[in-house]
Amino acid sequence: MSNPFLDTLARKALFTLNPELAHKISIQLLKTGLVRGPRLPDDPALKIKLWDLEFPNPLGMAAGFDKNAEVPDATLALGFGATEIGTITPLPQGGNPKPRLFRLIEDDAVINRMGFNNEGHAAAHARLAARKAKNGIIGVNVGANKDSKDRIQDYVKGIAAFADLASFFTINISSPNTPGLRDLQARDALDTLLARVLEERNTQTKWVGRSVPVLLKIAPDVDEFGLDDICAVAVARGVDGMVVSNTTLDRPNHLACQKQLSEAGGLSGKPLFDKSTIALAKTRKRVGPTMPLVGVGGITDAISAIEKIRAGANLVQFYTSMVYGGVSMVSLMVMEMSAILAERGVSHLDQIRGESCDDWAKHPLA
Repeated sequence: MSNPFLDTLARKALFTLNPELAHKISIQLLKTGLVRGPRLPDDPALKIKLWDLEFPNPLGMAAGFDKNAEVPDATLALGFGATEIGTITPLPQGGNPKPRLFRLIEDDAVINRMGFNNEGHAAAHARLAARKAKNGIIGVNVGANKDSKDRIQDYVKGIAAFADLASFFTINISSPNTPGLRDLQARDALDTLLARVLEERNTQTKWVGRSVPVLLKIAPDVDEFGLDDICAVAVARGVDGMVVSNTTLDRPNHLACQKQLSEAGGLSGKPLFDKSTIALAKTRKRVGPTMPLVGVGGITDAISAIEKIRAGANLVQFYTSMVYGGVSMVSLMVMEMSAILAERGVSHLDQIRGESCDDWAKHPLA
């Protein structure tokens, strides 16, 4: 069982190690099954029904933590309503040279340039297939190998490989750490990508007996015209949802950890909240009220999670904040979200969804 005091001790111990080693140790600790959140009763006010799935709460572990599907059930046991594994590429790859992960401790942030390091489709699929308990919502985040001659085909392969096991798919074309990957966000390239991916999903539907939802994950660094194109293609092609957003290449000059800001890679954590929430609200304005959106970026507590929902999100995800808040923060956030809704006299999250969307959408994408 986890508690805030033990989280603080664990953080101090892990922070004496380099970040990548600390992450590996965290995965190993979860594998023991000893690290769990308290068993909380499901709050009907927090349950979210999307597609053919019912999320016990809107909190999700973002992709990047469990890259190889090593601990999906242990992650869910922390109190998450869902978890997302990956990013998974067809072939194993080592990623970018080390060091490639940097803590910005005073800013509750991280810079990473991991480069889709993972063990490939076969290894992740074998682990998911071997799960003893088949319950729980597990998304599969698919990507392309760095040296692939046909990156779009790599995404198609991801759909084919995991259609029998994925609760939902996330198409990750927004990582800044694979050269040229974000080019797939351009209108024509994105249209081709989504056409081929959704065609494969529809083909797999005949075999697996369900239409696995396909979500598109975008960067927060697009401009207004780029977001116009992305949303227009996503709507026209009929994607099942969007994830807004990935890490940013921006380097705000107000951050305390100026030394680390010279490192290449994507910035995540608390400083990303405003930028990603503006992108989320602007996306909601473009795609309309019904497309499911997942808000990601800078969530650190129940208040920031609820604000993402107020800005237009159906679900939220986070990862970086757990580096600083520890595993106890998940169950604490669930309890505090319930308390906030009760204090406001709100019976369900649907009642507050989008209520601050216009305010956030007024700000420029920068």
